[in-house]
Amino acid sequence: VECMEKYREQLKNKKRIVVKIGSSSLMHEETGRLDLLKMERLVRVLVDIKNSGKDVILVSSGAIAVGRNTLGLVERPEDLSVKQACAAIGQAKLMMVYQKIFSEYNTIAAQILMTKNTITNQVSRTNAKNTFDELLKLGVIPVVNENDTVSTYEIEQVQKFGDNDRLSAIVASITGADLLILLSDIDGMYTDDPNKNHDARFISIVEKIDDKLMNMGKDSSGSGVGTGGMAAKIVAAQIANYSGADMVITNGNDVLNIHRIIAGEEVGTLFLQHENRDIDVLSLV
Repeated sequence: VECMEKYREQLKNKKRIVVKIGSSSLMHEETGRLDLLKMERLVRVLVDIKNSGKDVILVSSGAIAVGRNTLGLVERPEDLSVKQACAAIGQAKLMMVYQKIFSEYNTIAAQILMTKNTITNQVSRTNAKNTFDELLKLGVIPVVNENDTVSTYEIEQVQKFGDNDRLSAIVASITGADLLILLSDIDGMYTDDPNKNHDARFISIVEKIDDKLMNMGKDSSGSGVGTGGMAAKIVAAQIANYSGADMVITNGNDVLNIHRIIAGEEVGTLFLQHENRDIDVLSLV
């Protein structure tokens, strides 16, 4: 137990933190519209972390959902070009809301849109890293999303890619972040799907990701808006951990969980970093 507490204590010293929020955590479940109160709380928490002297990067889903709502589409669009049109409309609207709320706390937000190509191409990856570094040096909070208007990879393979779970881990890897927090629609990782199995036990800490754990991550997303099952989150943990970052999965319903994690409290499931530069994390993308 002391050993577990020691790992939690160490989270207080993290210097560069990536926070990922999925679409289901940003929307009102009943209407699919933006939950502005939650967004406002999220921004306040992020700015407060920045004010304490740490670097913060936000990876935010939600463009397609916001665009869909703007257009008044009740059903989730099946057609790829419709999804991309929704993303084009929704991304601008989403960013407008973020910029407005960030500016209320006297902070500049920047938009970074990435495709799989940004990540796999070394020149693009280096350029992205330099942009992140410069923005953070300037005291800006970058807001990252997949560029859904030109990239079909994320949309078509969304179950595989996860609702920006993998993207956030790659951002953590590129920027040399030492902590990744995934805000999810669940409290963390369980030995089985807690919605179906009442005997499922909560896992507080994962020291190493093994085959048994990978098998436990069979798809278990319960929301109608988000797309990231547990499998995608475990791959995200692999990418983050091998790159030298701890990762925590926690419930996004209460964004103050971010504060609790950084304060060393036992919140969510903590995946411990085991840096391994011999493994090409891009092969996991």
